[in-house]
Amino acid sequence: MVIVGDGESIIPEKIGNLRKLQELQLENNHIVGSIPLSISNLSSLTRLNFNTNNLSGVIPREIGNLHKLEILYLQFNKLSGSIPEVLLNISALRGVSLAYNNLSGSLPSASGYWGTNLLLLNLGENNFGGVIPASISNSSNLKDLLLNDNKFSGQIPNSLRDLRHLEYLELFNNNLSLPHLSIFASLTNCRNLTSIWFADNPLNGVLPDSIGNLSTSMEIFDLSRSEIRGQIPLGIGNLSNLNTLFLSGNDLTGSVPATLCDLHILQGLRLDNNRLSEPLPECLCKLTELVFVNLSYNHISGTIPSCIGNVTSLRNIYLNSNRLTNISMSLWSLKDLLVLHLSNNSLVGSIPPDFRNLNAITSIDLSQNHLSGSIPSTIGDLQNLLYLSLAYNELQGSIPESLGKMISLELVNLSNNILSGTIPKSLESLRYLKDFNVSFNRLEGEIPSKGPFLNFTSQSFMGNEELCGGLLFRPCMTFHHSRRSKLLLIILASLGAAVMVFGSIAVFMLRRRGNRNAPTQAESFPATTLTRISYIEIERATQGFDQCNLLGSGGFGSVYKGIFANGMTLAIKVFNLQVEGALKSFDVECEVLRNLRHRNLTKVISSCTNLDFKALLLEYMPNGSLELWLHSDDRFLNMIQRLDIMIDVAYALEYLHHGYETVVVHSDLKPSNVLLDEKLVGHLSDFGLTKLLGEGESIAHTKTLATMGYIAPGNFLLVLYYRI
Repeated sequence: MVIVGDGESIIPEKIGNLRKLQELQLENNHIVGSIPLSISNLSSLTRLNFNTNNLSGVIPREIGNLHKLEILYLQFNKLSGSIPEVLLNISALRGVSLAYNNLSGSLPSASGYWGTNLLLLNLGENNFGGVIPASISNSSNLKDLLLNDNKFSGQIPNSLRDLRHLEYLELFNNNLSLPHLSIFASLTNCRNLTSIWFADNPLNGVLPDSIGNLSTSMEIFDLSRSEIRGQIPLGIGNLSNLNTLFLSGNDLTGSVPATLCDLHILQGLRLDNNRLSEPLPECLCKLTELVFVNLSYNHISGTIPSCIGNVTSLRNIYLNSNRLTNISMSLWSLKDLLVLHLSNNSLVGSIPPDFRNLNAITSIDLSQNHLSGSIPSTIGDLQNLLYLSLAYNELQGSIPESLGKMISLELVNLSNNILSGTIPKSLESLRYLKDFNVSFNRLEGEIPSKGPFLNFTSQSFMGNEELCGGLLFRPCMTFHHSRRSKLLLIILASLGAAVMVFGSIAVFMLRRRGNRNAPTQAESFPATTLTRISYIEIERATQGFDQCNLLGSGGFGSVYKGIFANGMTLAIKVFNLQVEGALKSFDVECEVLRNLRHRNLTKVISSCTNLDFKALLLEYMPNGSLELWLHSDDRFLNMIQRLDIMIDVAYALEYLHHGYETVVVHSDLKPSNVLLDEKLVGHLSDFGLTKLLGEGESIAHTKTLATMGYIAPGNFLLVLYYRI
């Protein structure tokens, strides 16, 4: 060895003078440079091991002259170029590992290059391409074949069936295909096979039931992200020694087969990101060795098996993004559970006090469900918890003080619930807390100002109108208990009471005169709880956007009636993204409706948006539009009702023009955009053409946006009333 500086060294050319050398093992050093050509002079060499260095350049074809070489290990280097064909012609070779380099080219197809003594061939993590030659089966004693993470293409050769001693087969992350997946019928001849790794290949086929005829020694079966479709074959339950089954990221349909329950020593199960449906079989509780289960992003319905608490080996549960409705109480008894993700389901009920039994848990995500009740104070006993999300539920009550005892917390998301009370000061002691979100609740009082709260922005607290303090919120009112302050408080309270009395008398008198008053502050700004609603829920609520639920259509989309699992009825405005201007209209409506709150404006409940789908979920108006009543033979509005609706619209316009900090111009006022609730109260809707005018813009934005020279019947009176 020659030292070249910084702890690095090179292999000298003179190494070729050691003609009687039998083993050369220089693994785990800092060797740089190339493999010297003189190494071909080591005619007695049986083992050459340069693993885990920084060698570069090509593999010298002269190594093919080492006829006694049995072991060639060059993995974890920076070698490039192709494999010299003569290298694989060394008949004595038993083990070749060239993984984790930058090698390229194709494998030799001539049968003479594949010796029968070869037991190990590891070419993983390179850039090899072309097809896997069928002649590779000439190495009939091969036990470990690893060709993963390359660029091999074409079909997996059925000749692999001749490798009867094969134990370990890794072909994942290539571009291999096999439309009929006949390879599995071929591999039934390999009775010693323990591991099949075919993930991340476009196999593009249906799993045959013959998969159950594979070796009963099979321990690992991974076909993740391989374009597999159809159902999971029942025969898979015959692989009685299987401990790892990964079929995630495919297009599997049907149910989770009950035959999986026969895999008694299964430890890892991944079926996520498919289209599996129907309830889970109760017999899954027989898998007493199960450690990791991921069934997320499917269409699985029903309840979590009631016996799940019997699987005490469970450490990680991912059932998020399904259609589950109930959590089994036994789930809370899994004291060794580390991760529990059940978000984006239809779970109902409350969080039980037994929550605290999960004393090893590090991550809990129950967000986007319909959970109600309060957050139990026993949650503070989860001392190892790092991640907690209960967002987008219907939780009420206060944030427990005990949350401040959870010293390991890094993320807490309690947003979009109905939580009230104050944010506990005890949370200031959570030194590792990096992400905190309690937005869109009904919290009040002062925002804590110490510890991690020094780094949180207003986004963490928005939608809680009664919160104060912090850098971006209104200052909190403080009262010193001096005699003067007490006197001032008494005077203000008395004045407030007097105003309330006179206000009540005035309202009473106006009502006696038959006039309808403008909405009060409480009516104009009702407490709103935003609920996260998924596309799947919308699809179910509208029965697949069935025409029988169609309420109407417009220039930018259609409106459907949706009845959700919790009994809530909403109007769902679905935007046609193929129409020019629809996306802009959606953005405008979101911008307007998220800021405006008034009794006579249509209330937005939520939105659902992704790259291909955008919808607004609005308050449902059972009496339809004003246009329907004005032009219907079986509906009638008397003069008083018509006048009341005109007043409702006028109040809405007054609020848009004068009651909000920015002038809002509706631009499309007509009877079809005035919706009537069950009491025939008018609600102005459809803000797709709305303009928000900043200071000084009112003159610049006066052009007509709707039909030129046309005013819908009934609009003249509405505008006239508003002007008066």
